[in-house]
Amino acid sequence: MSSTTNPSTHHTSTIGAIGAPSRRNTELALLVFAVVIPVFAYANVGLAVNDQVPSGLLGYGLGLGLLAAVGHLVVRKFAPYADPLMLPVATLLNGLGLVIIWRLDQSPRLQQRAESLFGSFSPDAPKQLLYSALGIALFVVVLMLLKDHRILQRYTYISMVAAIVLLLLPLVPGLGANVNGAKIWISIAGFSIQPGEFAKIIIAVFFSGYLMVKRDALALASRRFMGLYLPRGRDLGPILTLWAVSLLILIFENDLGTSLLFFGMFVIMLYVATERTSWIVIGLLMSAGGAVVVSTFASQVQVRVNAWLDPFGCYETSGACEQIGQSIMSFGSGGVLGTGLGQGNSDLIGFAANSDFIFATVGEELGLAGVMAFLLLYGLIIERGIRTALAARDPFGKLFATGLSGAFALQIFVVAGGVMGLIPLTGMTMPFLASGGSSVIANWALIGILLRISDTARRPAPAPASNPDAEMTQVVRP
Repeated sequence: MSSTTNPSTHHTSTIGAIGAPSRRNTELALLVFAVVIPVFAYANVGLAVNDQVPSGLLGYGLGLGLLAAVGHLVVRKFAPYADPLMLPVATLLNGLGLVIIWRLDQSPRLQQRAESLFGSFSPDAPKQLLYSALGIALFVVVLMLLKDHRILQRYTYISMVAAIVLLLLPLVPGLGANVNGAKIWISIAGFSIQPGEFAKIIIAVFFSGYLMVKRDALALASRRFMGLYLPRGRDLGPILTLWAVSLLILIFENDLGTSLLFFGMFVIMLYVATERTSWIVIGLLMSAGGAVVVSTFASQVQVRVNAWLDPFGCYETSGACEQIGQSIMSFGSGGVLGTGLGQGNSDLIGFAANSDFIFATVGEELGLAGVMAFLLLYGLIIERGIRTALAARDPFGKLFATGLSGAFALQIFVVAGGVMGLIPLTGMTMPFLASGGSSVIANWALIGILLRISDTARRPAPAPASNPDAEMTQVVRP
């Protein structure tokens, strides 16, 4: 009798022991660039505006570097196999957003306007840095407490109720706040919060859990019409319900952006779950029809549509037309390479320059090259989110990552498209770039969830336990 080693078993255990690379050192190297680039941009603005290096340069660099370091250490500890690009790109966008907001704070026009209206001027950059710190704190909480994204599947219908409550909060008397005609804010202890920014994440949990269970029924087609497979009538219930909810949000809160975001996110996830092109066509037709109907009697929406159709026709009489007109002229003034950081006139747009229209500052001072660079950075986050969805091993994770990436992409499209005059203005904020606490905090939570799904997808399977009886075989010789 003689004993031999089983080579296949030995090879399997070796692969399990080696595992996949974590890529955390790559993330750290990219984070260094993500901090250094905004620091140089900050110095550039100071030299352009005041002819000297700003006194807060060191504090800004240390603050942004500390936030990046905390995020990296938490990812290294709690999500070691997560995607290495999302955190550096989000940090770079957040840092450049702080620079542009600080640049607008230095505008004498905005300072004088604030003093004439409110009696004093309060810069937004320090508040945005605080909101960024809160966003990183929520990012840390997500990665530390959410050990497995599949746990969220248990709260499918609870998340639906929570999302509806968040969307209806601005309509509560004494709690909701009307800002520029849109009732999308609530005021608590002197702080303004936009619940819709957090609702987009919570409602993605509901969509993912619901579609994972119902996707087979929704994929069934009852008849074919003009090359499209039409779903059964009873399966149209979910999309009809969401269409009605989107219209109600639009009517009562005058919030075109959130309505487009939620409805579009659901249609994207529905298409991914069922692979039926008919859902995309039906969704587009319903969204277009709803927008036409509501724009006929919703005054705020009608004003924005008129400003989109002919901003210079009502330039002297409408604030919306003046804003979009100034934004278009900002992009035109920037040309290919821009006027240079701190040397533009986008502050003529008014207070919206650092929120809704902050992308116009990018277009004027960094030019077409800067606009394309920012869009590519956003595209990287979206691409890595879709890659995470493809790599996810469970259907819930695939749908959840797709929904979050789709919501992020839709928000970029409606904001950039509205500011550039491609579509009517929606009033939403550019993620990580614009001034606004709710937006930056919610989007850091979104990045944290995508990193958790990515870590689960890329984490190597544990090596099988060694079995001496399996490794040693007895060969009996005749």
